[in-house]
Amino acid sequence: MRAVLRELLAAIALAALATLAGWFAARESGAVLMALGSFAFFFLRQLWMVLRLIHWAGCPLGTPTPSASGAWGAVFEALHRRGRLASAEREQATQELDRFRRAAEALPDGVMILDGHRAIEWMNLHAEACLGLKGSIDTGSRITHLLREPEFLAYLDSPDHRGVPLELRTQRNPGRTLQVQAAPFAAGRTLLLVRDVTQLQKLATMRRDFVANVSHELKTPLTVTLGFVETALDALDDTPPQELAHYLKTAADQARRMQQLIDDLLTLSSLETDAPPPLEDPIDVAAMLADICQEIEALSAGRHRITLESGGPKVLLGSARELRSAFANLAVNAVRYTPDGGEIMLRWSAEGEAGGRYSVRDSGIGIAPEHLPRLTERFYRVDRGRSREAGGTGLGLAIVKHVLERHQAVLQIESEPGHGSTFSAVFPPHRIQS
Repeated sequence: MRAVLRELLAAIALAALATLAGWFAARESGAVLMALGSFAFFFLRQLWMVLRLIHWAGCPLGTPTPSASGAWGAVFEALHRRGRLASAEREQATQELDRFRRAAEALPDGVMILDGHRAIEWMNLHAEACLGLKGSIDTGSRITHLLREPEFLAYLDSPDHRGVPLELRTQRNPGRTLQVQAAPFAAGRTLLLVRDVTQLQKLATMRRDFVANVSHELKTPLTVTLGFVETALDALDDTPPQELAHYLKTAADQARRMQQLIDDLLTLSSLETDAPPPLEDPIDVAAMLADICQEIEALSAGRHRITLESGGPKVLLGSARELRSAFANLAVNAVRYTPDGGEIMLRWSAEGEAGGRYSVRDSGIGIAPEHLPRLTERFYRVDRGRSREAGGTGLGLAIVKHVLERHQAVLQIESEPGHGSTFSAVFPPHRIQS
């Protein structure tokens, strides 16, 4: 810009000298003097307009064009229209880029753009969370300097990685399993898609375990049933009636166990699917607990001291069938896992902020702390042999958990080996009818 200004000033000086020289040479001729003056004025005006144009070109974008008349006015107007068009195009490009970024942020998967040197140009929040990165700090850094897992580096270097995802576990985000897929696109860049598949893997493992557990749980009583039935048939003629009755009773018990298992599976399946929300039935909690207390007294057959306290709110809103099943499950478990002579208490009381709490406390064998987080898993048993002896299916607490979740309630478990357990269902205030 300074060089241009120097050239313009030199041109103006030359024009001024030429004008003075012409004036001295033609001082006798007024017409020639006027012609030289007009020429100098025109020349100086053009130089001045060029100077204004150059000065405007060096101003920030959006600076209004200089005002002028004549041909220069048309030139400035044309430049002004072109500037407005360029500004509109820039604004449109900015809006489209902003829409793209908002759309990428809304994706449930991580999205990252790498340049030709594998430096991070941009990534959305999901990519940051999955990979344990931070956009404000790590943008511009090479991804190979941040994720140093050998399988990931080999995946990027492989020419056959297009369309083939990589399952990756990173040290930056331990405990998570990621699915990474690279796709090359324009100007040597790479689009990196990242998906957290940790939960999907857990579900797949649970599904495999579930099928294996169901097969095992059904196979055992079915084998016993068939064995006793076949034994009874083979020895039908020379077996005493009392022995045959024992065989048939054992087979019937195992058949009922299979039926109970199937019923529990169907109940759990209906709770886990998109079932309609529970009804808002007004439930007389005291009457329901009195019925449950009579049932477990019959199951206990006098082997335990059972007490009932129902001084809490009178009415609980929800599905009477589902809640009765959950409450009974907790009470029956207490009977099954409490030794003879033990104590069992069923209690319904008010909870803070006008909620409700149903608790079952026993003096049974108790549960070690490492087992507590997994008690509500399907078919999870602390002691498999004792659970089968007690007659449980391994699905009771899973059913309780789902019933309570459908009623916005929480299952709390307190236990200590050798000192019994307390299972509590805590209901929110909107489930209580005053």
